[in-house]
Amino acid sequence: MNIERAVERFSPIVLSIVRIMTALLLLQHPFSKFFGWPVATRTPELLSLYWFAGAIEIFFGALLLVGFYTRTVAFILSGELAFAYFMGHAPRGFFPQGNGGEAAVLFCFIFLYFACAGGGPLSIDAIWKKR
Repeated sequence: MNIERAVERFSPIVLSIVRIMTALLLLQHPFSKFFGWPVATRTPELLSLYWFAGAIEIFFGALLLVGFYTRTVAFILSGELAFAYFMGHAPRGFFPQGNGGEAAVLFCFIFLYFACAGGGPLSIDAIWKKR
């Protein structure tokens, strides 16, 4: 089998798998903030900026997980992570490795990619499109 054909054949499924895994990784953050799971972190003060970030991440992260309005959800999450980077990390230094913002930058650009590419065939969007 030609490797190019194999890659082409499986790339839509891999897009869905990457979306699902990215959503699960994102959901760790609000779950840690609100429920202390899988690792307890500081609990956000009600209606603080940190609380709203967690609320956005849990709501839109769940939508991204199932692939519901993937492009819109991913665009919103990309903006939220860019905002989080510039508010929470950039003031501590220019380079993401030094200011602890590598994950925020990476999530931001992965979500921007999903905003362009969509959710793949394993998504609610794809199921609706078939109907």
